[in-house]
Amino acid sequence: MRFLLLSSLCVLISADIVAQQAVFRSQSANLNSYSTPSKSLSNSSNTKSFVPAQDTQTQVVKKKLAPKGVNIHLLPLFGEFEKTDAQKAVDEEFLKACDANFKSRSEASDFFATRAWEYLSEGEKDTATYRFNLAYLLDDENAEAYWGLGVIAYQNEKYAQAIDLMNRGLEIEDDDNVTLIVDLSTVYIKCFTVDAEKEDLKKAFELLTKALTKQPESANALMQLSLAKLLNNEVDEAWERFHQGYELDPDNASIEILEGLLAKKEDPRGIFKKKN
Repeated sequence: MRFLLLSSLCVLISADIVAQQAVFRSQSANLNSYSTPSKSLSNSSNTKSFVPAQDTQTQVVKKKLAPKGVNIHLLPLFGEFEKTDAQKAVDEEFLKACDANFKSRSEASDFFATRAWEYLSEGEKDTATYRFNLAYLLDDENAEAYWGLGVIAYQNEKYAQAIDLMNRGLEIEDDDNVTLIVDLSTVYIKCFTVDAEKEDLKKAFELLTKALTKQPESANALMQLSLAKLLNNEVDEAWERFHQGYELDPDNASIEILEGLLAKKEDPRGIFKKKN
């Protein structure tokens, strides 16, 4: 049994090593796309914000076994279900095999998280989920696991789950990971286009302010701030932030945001023009 598991682990590692190198992180989900809120701002009383209520306590849900036929390996954090004895035994053997092949479980966790990002960049969401779960199993303090699973939740349009997972990763990072902060803000911006709740946009502004305080020359943060300003009808401010981000990193400029800006108002600097 141990020999078979070790052999399987070697195959798993070998297959992951030849995976295509990722070029980006959550930007692979096209998070920069611009769209107006799907619900009217004046008729948002029946919608529900993705921002957790400030005066409620997080409910503790007793863990239970997954329903029969559910593959927990393809659920973020294994669905946080209680595992069967057989599943726990397999996990234990996997951890022992990693102990024999890596200097530490933290190193092994980083290895599988890196491979997961690569699979995600190729659109292999199930394989990426499985790898992120393995990274989590090896080290539940690896923020990359929560971050990556959050991106997958975003791609699957499970925005509340994406926010929860990314927030958990950010807590591990002590709110010090600018890229993760910007990615989380972008999820909130997307939520605003879905639910038209000002609280979601407010949360995005708070996160982007934090990101730019830590890293003033973050082009991606400036682009997302431009989008947030545009959605908040602060068009002049949106243009200014877009130009700042563009000057820092022209390759990071979002065509979708630019088109949204041009639809609202001509470029004050006269650099960008509408297509004829």
